[in-house]
Amino acid sequence: MFALIFSLCLISTLGFAHVSSEPTHQSYLIGDFQLKGGEFIEEFQISYVTHGTLNQDKSNVILMASSLGGNHHRIDFMIGPGLGLDTDKYFIICTDAIGNGLTTSPSTSEMQHGMNFPAFTIEDMVKSQYLLLEHLGIDHLFAVAGASMGGMQGIQWAVSYPDFVDNIVSLTGSARASAWMWAFLDASNRIIMLDPVWDDGCYIEQPEKGWRLWTDMLLALMAAHPVGINYEYPNGPDGKVFLDWWETVWLSKNFDANDMIYQSNAVKNYNVGYTHDFDGDLKAALESVKARVLFLPATNDLLVPIDQAIEDLNAVKRIKIKPIPGNYGHFLAHPLYDPKAVEFINKKTEEFLKFRYKD
Repeated sequence: MFALIFSLCLISTLGFAHVSSEPTHQSYLIGDFQLKGGEFIEEFQISYVTHGTLNQDKSNVILMASSLGGNHHRIDFMIGPGLGLDTDKYFIICTDAIGNGLTTSPSTSEMQHGMNFPAFTIEDMVKSQYLLLEHLGIDHLFAVAGASMGGMQGIQWAVSYPDFVDNIVSLTGSARASAWMWAFLDASNRIIMLDPVWDDGCYIEQPEKGWRLWTDMLLALMAAHPVGINYEYPNGPDGKVFLDWWETVWLSKNFDANDMIYQSNAVKNYNVGYTHDFDGDLKAALESVKARVLFLPATNDLLVPIDQAIEDLNAVKRIKIKPIPGNYGHFLAHPLYDPKAVEFINKKTEEFLKFRYKD
């Protein structure tokens, strides 16, 4: 069982390498990109791939937003013929978020390298996607879909551009970062920063010791759930096998430490109530949403507490909330552990989107 899951994990999480059968990796140079805080990312470019065929009236466009530490492959398990995001029906633009190493990031910027990179927000990620769509001649979206940080971007889309998008599919997202999430992400960042190799962000090699402990804390423990992990690893000493497995998988992705710190900070400070002129009024921001929203939280999510997320999002006028059943926490929105959860997600997404002309 372990060997099978490990193989599946490698296939589904190693998202930076491309093979010939995959869609062409593209990028759009926006130039100097102004952030919400007023600073600019110089020579900014956004990375993306597309699936499916754009119809004549451009009414079948779905934008996919990537997760924390993820890329445009994050919800590949939903994309394809007969899946929730059916490529026989929809034209899907899968974007890479600021700071993931493909779109301009602290690790890739020559002029603002490392910790000289300006702080960015979830709102900035969405703005960069909007500018990409302008470039592509897309003036309306049928839907935005994403998991985790991608699900947050979906909610942000609905608040930032209420007349631009018809439907939101948010997996394990939220309308704001909870105090619990803020604290955990902040502590996880400090784990990386306490590694002497990190050297105030001026490292030559990745701070491996910090990364390993970060992986143990955030991915292995917080994004999973005790019930599911104890089922997969029934013996106490198997906990080491579990941690070693995650460390191997994450380190093989070669994600950059500064990129993670910046992306984590964007998630920590996320709150759609501070969009436009809402001035922190979360309820008013969510009541402004015109899109239909499908919210798929994980039933026992330790990273994104389900009760608070549901309580907040109930302010959205047209929302369907369908908790993903299972015992693997935040990772229920990942093809890693539970095939039944994947089936559930695809089914609920397909059902939600097929009523494109109905409430």
